[in-house]
Amino acid sequence: MTLLVRWLVVVLMLLCLSGAAESKRNVKCPSGCTCSKETLICVGATQIPRTIPAEINSLFIERNKIETITKNAFRGLRALTHLSLANNKIRFLPRDLFFDLDSLLELDLRGNSFQCTCENKWLMMWLKNTNATVSDVFCAGPNDMKGKRLNDLPIPPGECISTDFVRHQSIPIQSMSADIFSFKEDIFVALAAPDSSSCVIMEWDHIEMNFRKFDNITGKSVVGCKSFLFENHMLIIVTQLFGGSHIYKFDEQQNKFAKFQIIEIFNISKPNDMEVFKIDGHWYFLIVDSSKAGISTLYKWTDRPDRNETGFYSHQFLHEWFRDTDAEIVEVDGKFYLVLASRSQSPVIYLWNKSTQKFIFYSDIPNVDDVVAVKAFRLEGELHLALACYIGDSKVVRWVNKQFTEVQALPSRGAMILQPFSFADRHYLALGSDYSFTQIYLWDTETKTFHKFKDIYVQSPRSFTVVSTDRRSFIFSSSLKGKSMVFEHVFVDLSL
Repeated sequence: MTLLVRWLVVVLMLLCLSGAAESKRNVKCPSGCTCSKETLICVGATQIPRTIPAEINSLFIERNKIETITKNAFRGLRALTHLSLANNKIRFLPRDLFFDLDSLLELDLRGNSFQCTCENKWLMMWLKNTNATVSDVFCAGPNDMKGKRLNDLPIPPGECISTDFVRHQSIPIQSMSADIFSFKEDIFVALAAPDSSSCVIMEWDHIEMNFRKFDNITGKSVVGCKSFLFENHMLIIVTQLFGGSHIYKFDEQQNKFAKFQIIEIFNISKPNDMEVFKIDGHWYFLIVDSSKAGISTLYKWTDRPDRNETGFYSHQFLHEWFRDTDAEIVEVDGKFYLVLASRSQSPVIYLWNKSTQKFIFYSDIPNVDDVVAVKAFRLEGELHLALACYIGDSKVVRWVNKQFTEVQALPSRGAMILQPFSFADRHYLALGSDYSFTQIYLWDTETKTFHKFKDIYVQSPRSFTVVSTDRRSFIFSSSLKGKSMVFEHVFVDLSL
């Protein structure tokens, strides 16, 4: 035998030994299981074996105490034709668990505790589309699904879609209010910042996707900034504790806001809120006074040819000596109502009188005390008010038979704001307090009530305002003692 032939024989022997060792290594049976060349059986195990021979075509993991399975448990088992997970304690299966099982012919899932919820929506769809023969899979929960077949329960497309509020931007400005306005196709927010004695105007940056500083209106203890578009001019009313209150108008040449008018404030001691509205073609705004020594005052746009003056001037004094905290204008059946909230008595309602062009007392909202904020909103075509109460439960009331009637009480302590807002078909309430996380409530169309949805953290919130831009939706929250926050409203697919 030549040297070359001997060398070839040695190589062949080594290859055969290596192949045998490799074969022996591949068929190594996992601990606690019984194996043959093509079958692996595991009974009494607490988890899926970490290593499963890739060549097997039958895998039986039955009568175990397995509750969860990892997403990659069966990855690479392309030769597997029969799989049984029967009689375990499985409630959910991870999405795409059977992705690699190209040869699967039979699957047994009987005797488990499957929950027919969004987490198993993918499994419902897979059962409908697979070519493998699958045993009937019955729901163990929730209660209204118990005993029904999993693959007979189509979940509506929107059923597994939820939402969330994700922190998007933190703004190092302490503010009493945040007023969002659009002007010349741009979006701005006016922040009343008493700590810095200014009304800070911020602009939405479409490139950076954040708010950035645009202008700064300096003042003395600024407690309110309210914007409105008047005859193609953007105006901002700035209320202050000291130094009077003023109206500023945007100057396009200087690209900033300039003082337009000094407001008469003879009867206002402590401005707390503003409302701007238009009735019968005339513009008005109301400054709410929260001091016993002051009076909430209604202003009207007036031309005074005899004095060569044009601007907003006091038109009516309302609700003297009652420490008003907030106001809201609502329109019902063509009539305008003014709701005034107060710390010292139940909210009162005024009705607009067309002949005198003034508000007259209409009624009150009984059994609601110490209201610090009132916000109007509509649900399913009906008018509601959200009433934030500092002491006791905050309330949601509905307009019924020409009066407001309580429909829901929300537990609250030290509430400063109960703000309604909507995104698409989802309606929320944000309940803000100085003593706890902000509680977000979501409207339930079946129970016709708001239920607790999520907590978000804003230190001493004073307002929540919706911002929609660049096909994204945000909620801007002002903070009296911390950073103002911007949260993005996002949709979440629970079936993923």
